Amino acid sequence: MNSGKYIFSQLLNFVNKYEFEKIVNRYNGNYRVRELNCWNQFIQLFFGQLTNLNSLRDIYLCLKAHNSKLYHLGIKNYVSHTTLS
Repeated sequence: MNSGKYIFSQLLNFVNKYEFEKIVNRYNGNYRVRELNCWNQFIQLFFGQLTNLNSLRDIYLCLKAHNSKLYHLGIKNYVSHTTLS
């Protein structure tokens, strides 16, 4: 059983969340957001990039298949492919 952090969450530690949020606030990126804020969208697309998935539907299905591990990856919840797009 895994006793440490997953590699994906270790890679996310290299992304400075403070700087990311500062840029999002500068350009008003989370304006009128209900479900998927910029950070969660970035994490899900970053996951798709690292796992070499080809489409948003592939990202959605892969995240849905690993629903029990999302919290440990740093993803709060998966969203539908239409919301992700």
